[in-house]
Amino acid sequence: MQILSLLIEADFWAATLRLTTPLLLAALGGVFSERAGINNMGLDGAMLMGAFFGYIGALFTQNAFLGFVCAAISGALIMLLLGFMSINVKVNQIVTALGTNMLALGVTSTAFRMIFGNDLAQLTSPGLVPVNFGSLSKIPFLGKVLFGQTPIVYLAIILVPISHYIMYNTHWGLKIRATGEHPKAVDTVGIDVYKVRYVSLIISGILCGLGGAAVTLTGINTFYDNITAGRGFIAVAAVVFGKWSPVGASLATLLFGAGEAFQLRLQGLGFDIPYAYFYMLPYIVTMISLIFFMGPSKGPAATGQPYIKSGSKAKRKKVSRAGLKPEVKS
Repeated sequence: MQILSLLIEADFWAATLRLTTPLLLAALGGVFSERAGINNMGLDGAMLMGAFFGYIGALFTQNAFLGFVCAAISGALIMLLLGFMSINVKVNQIVTALGTNMLALGVTSTAFRMIFGNDLAQLTSPGLVPVNFGSLSKIPFLGKVLFGQTPIVYLAIILVPISHYIMYNTHWGLKIRATGEHPKAVDTVGIDVYKVRYVSLIISGILCGLGGAAVTLTGINTFYDNITAGRGFIAVAAVVFGKWSPVGASLATLLFGAGEAFQLRLQGLGFDIPYAYFYMLPYIVTMISLIFFMGPSKGPAATGQPYIKSGSKAKRKKVSRAGLKPEVKS
């Protein structure tokens, strides 16, 4: 009964929104890249880069906003690397993504020790503080849940309808979806498939970087090795569980965020269970959701398939100048 009472507390749902935010930002980024035809398992690496460089940027500038800017740039840069390897070099996209995840872990760990040495008691950076809504925050239940959050939480919530509108009601969104479904047809009508995929990856990197910074700059205000702890992979699962749509992915991340908030509350009840079992709860929720509640779904048809242009511009010009000679029957 005590466990069930946790689910109706305002503190639980307020924590759910806070813990959902990093996952939500990364999942929205994953929707853009996956819809463009990139099998993006590298969300966790971009989040980790954002978490580290967001912390470093905020620490050295003493400005949390600039920390988020640094996080967005670092996430975009590692996604550009992923894009070069998977789009231009045409390396297997899953292998490339796992490689960028390992690279991010190595870069952040090495740079962390170069700056701070082996002293784990590093400095605390500036972080975001909750927005003051005045009397609105005093509304029973809703005041604590909705009107006591940091700005990044509200940004993540606002980005859900914005992403949905862009994806389904704009010309650019149509390009992204078409590129993920049939890149050859897109190329035929004169749209640059590579450009669409690169822009989608940059958007994905920016959002993942912000998601990583949301881990380090909204309360913890510090960094340690692998601080994202696989949240990027949960975001990938949320994209699949949400059927590759911004709204669906956001609802999936809310479920996973609730699982993380729930395990934190369970630890406070004093159960005689090793804490590592509590940490497993969000990942168990992810697995159960995908196994038992995931209906038939099909991602973009061209996801994971490198696109090779049918011919160079020079060849196309040569063919167009020569023309087609009609067959002459004798």
